[in-house]
Amino acid sequence: MQRIYFDYNASTPLASEVVDAMQPLLSDYFGNPSALHWAGKPVKELLQKAREQVAELISCSPSEIIFTSGGSEANNLALKGYYFKNRTKGNHIITSKIEHPAIINPCKFLEQIGAKVTYVGVDQYGRVSPEEIEKAITKETILITIMHSNNEVGTLQPIKEIADIAKRYGIAFHSDASQSVGKVPVDINDLGVDLLTIAGHKLYAPKGIGALYIRKGIELEPLIHGAGHEFGLRAGTENTLLAVGLGKACEVAKKGLSDKSLKELTDYFWSELKQEFGDHVVLNGHIDERLPNTLNVSFVNKIGQDILSAIPLLAASTGSACHAGSIELSPVLKEMKVPVHIGMGAIRFSLGRHTTKSEVDQVMQWLRENFNAV
Repeated sequence: MQRIYFDYNASTPLASEVVDAMQPLLSDYFGNPSALHWAGKPVKELLQKAREQVAELISCSPSEIIFTSGGSEANNLALKGYYFKNRTKGNHIITSKIEHPAIINPCKFLEQIGAKVTYVGVDQYGRVSPEEIEKAITKETILITIMHSNNEVGTLQPIKEIADIAKRYGIAFHSDASQSVGKVPVDINDLGVDLLTIAGHKLYAPKGIGALYIRKGIELEPLIHGAGHEFGLRAGTENTLLAVGLGKACEVAKKGLSDKSLKELTDYFWSELKQEFGDHVVLNGHIDERLPNTLNVSFVNKIGQDILSAIPLLAASTGSACHAGSIELSPVLKEMKVPVHIGMGAIRFSLGRHTTKSEVDQVMQWLRENFNAV
């Protein structure tokens, strides 16, 4: 039997177009993009094209895109960079309790050096309340950071409403969109954010590359000091190979945003699960306001890891990849007040471009065969 991959939220395979775009940089284009001679100029042009492709996906200017080593670095640059540059204006940050560790841990670090951080809760669907965000604002608040979509349950947050509040109070707003860019339309002008994180390996680009959108006029202190690369915000010779991969991945993603087939396949999977297991399966997250590829379900009175261990050919997750191997209730599900006997049975199935209906049907067969045995 073939192995089946239902863990696209953890990482995606490289798109064939991405591999093709990167290939020349493995042999022909080896120059430093900062060099002014014949070896450097074409590499600089490729880097600029990649920046334009990323910018086009989220509808911003190429000069507002900073390439990073991934989503974690982009988040760190957004939070630490903004705090270090603007702490004379205030020292208060607002975030949510269900953020990725790449947000929570930088916030905890900043608390050690004088920042005050408010962690707001979520409702039963994993949604942040804009009203709770507004209540948390003080005279010292300088930054709000709320993820665009949750990596575990897929719930989409009311980013536009929160951005309106932030703008009204003159507070900068960052959103970690690592999981949503490439899956749903992300337009920074529509959302109203000032900073936005992109992670390459979540949208069929390589690992080790990401980007941070920085709205013109927003000032950050660099985390890496040196020469003036990336508009002076990230020193170090640019990794053009991976940047080109991210650029091409963004170009491909933009073309596919109108395709509803993945959502239809995910909905089909959920309907099959409900039909087969009835009240023994529960959806975690919002039924409508969620990523089109993400299905986080709990098998009641079961342990999710036990089910996955019984199906070794299936790659899926009991939460986010960062918590793989743990059978403790996910912190996200805890904050959503999911009862332990339900939350322990949680499995995140995240589908992708290469997922087929026959694969969904095969997974359903495996679940039927193993449900009563674990």
